[in-house]
Amino acid sequence: MTDRSPRPASPLLPLLLALLAACAALLGPAAGVSSAAEYRYWSFWKGGADGWAYQQVGPAGNVPADGAVDGWRFALSPDGGQDAPRPGPAPDFAAICADTAPGSGHKRVAVVLDFGTAQDAPGGEQPPAVRSVCASVPTAANSAEVLAAVAAPLRYDSGAMLCAISGYPHAGCGEQVAAGANTGSTGGSSGGGTSDGGPSVGLYAGVGAVVLLGAGAVWQARRRRATR
Repeated sequence: MTDRSPRPASPLLPLLLALLAACAALLGPAAGVSSAAEYRYWSFWKGGADGWAYQQVGPAGNVPADGAVDGWRFALSPDGGQDAPRPGPAPDFAAICADTAPGSGHKRVAVVLDFGTAQDAPGGEQPPAVRSVCASVPTAANSAEVLAAVAAPLRYDSGAMLCAISGYPHAGCGEQVAAGANTGSTGGSSGGGTSDGGPSVGLYAGVGAVVLLGAGAVWQARRRRATR
């Protein structure tokens, strides 16, 4: 007669599930750390009746019309687009250029310069106060030329990326910063981590130990079955 009594459940499945959970716990936080990064840079905006809109072209490619408002904001942001912090002051051309008379062959462009907060600043630097100025420039001037007329000195990198307005910041250019950090670092390693914010050597060692334990458990389970 066939024995239909239930066999005891193998302890192997619960053990493997526990090992998988341990791997997920080790890798989960590391994945979040490696993707959590921000960039410190000058963002470019255009002002209108509805407020600020992210400028879709660079300052050298944008030729503002008479009565336009260019906005600049230095900030930490995870991307280079719509989610970046906007300039604080409103884009009010009439108020900014009220004391600047129009001239023949020239146009007036209001420029808002928001140097950001102390949290945005590279380590050891203090952001200047927000200011708004009116540029009177030749009609064909682009936004880069408008900015140079009212906010020198400007600093660019070798790829023509704008790094500093009115000399701020003194160093750095679009560097990546770990989210929540304010170290002014350009990617150097910090205690216990890697230079790119990825998983540490200790993390990989822990995962390796979990894998070895799992392999040992499988081997022992097969050995027990073979000796029965």
